[in-house]
Amino acid sequence: MPTFDNRIVGTWRLVLTRARNETGEAMHPPYGPSPMGVVVFSADRRMISVLCDPRPVLPADEPREYMSYCGAYTFDGTTLTTRVDAASDLSRIGGDQVRQVRFDGARLVLVPPPRPWRGMTQHRELHWEKVD
Repeated sequence: MPTFDNRIVGTWRLVLTRARNETGEAMHPPYGPSPMGVVVFSADRRMISVLCDPRPVLPADEPREYMSYCGAYTFDGTTLTTRVDAASDLSRIGGDQVRQVRFDGARLVLVPPPRPWRGMTQHRELHWEKVD
């Protein structure tokens, strides 16, 4: 069984998102300017994550970002891997969601792999503060 780092165990709330393109220029923040989200990592290695753009009204050309998934996870101190068994995006079920992890003071920072976004490649960071 892989090494397990329990610093991740608990409930975390999303406090900040950042995105940049391939050249390092800032991009539109994922889930809007004031993102809403929660992620829970249990000691028995199950997790659930829900994120959204909570603005009551969005610009006409901007779709609301929303994502949720859950599954069994492993965490070795730098890499978080979740085997997804339920998700808002059905294409994720049965696959692995892999995130690089770092701690910035008391914050947990999750870094997903780069992804296509509006014709560019986007590099995201999601910053979380522990609730309990």
